Amino acid sequence: MASSNPYTPPRAAVADVGVGYDGAFQEMKVWAWRGRLGRLRFLAYGAMAYLVYMVLIVAIGVVAGISGAGAHSIGVVVWVLLVPYLVFVLLVTIRRSHDMGWSGWMSVLALIPLVGLIWLFKAGSPGANDHGAPPPPNTIGVKIAAFGVFGMGVLFGILAAIAIPAYQQYAQRAAQAAQHLPSK
Repeated sequence: MASSNPYTPPRAAVADVGVGYDGAFQEMKVWAWRGRLGRLRFLAYGAMAYLVYMVLIVAIGVVAGISGAGAHSIGVVVWVLLVPYLVFVLLVTIRRSHDMGWSGWMSVLALIPLVGLIWLFKAGSPGANDHGAPPPPNTIGVKIAAFGVFGMGVLFGILAAIAIPAYQQYAQRAAQAAQHLPSK
């Protein structure tokens, strides 16, 4: 009869760890609906797409203002540029849904206010799932894009919180000064 130590670790083989996942990451394609996309990359892609869209809109507005184009033509261009932006956001949201192990149709739920935050906060499936291997680790560029745009938003928010009340006080003082001017 062999003596056994009750404190020895179990020696059972664990066969389900890593099944179907060979440690590879999937290739990142920007304009694709298949595959997976992690949280930070989802935030970075969405933020950069929004930034590009806004820069294009401002540039078109400046060019239209300088050239004297009508408001109708500017509106048409804005709506035409909105289509590729919305398609890109939809593709990115579908891939983020895939990362969580959900169908791409679940991305429709992201349109519901506050429900869309799930796509930012819920972690993706560890390892491979039905939609492929996990996305690659985030690069420095992805981290800068995600947190840089967020930081700019916070900075602009703080500046607006300071500038708007200051402008309102200035406008009130200017109106009061205008009332005390002698009329001609």
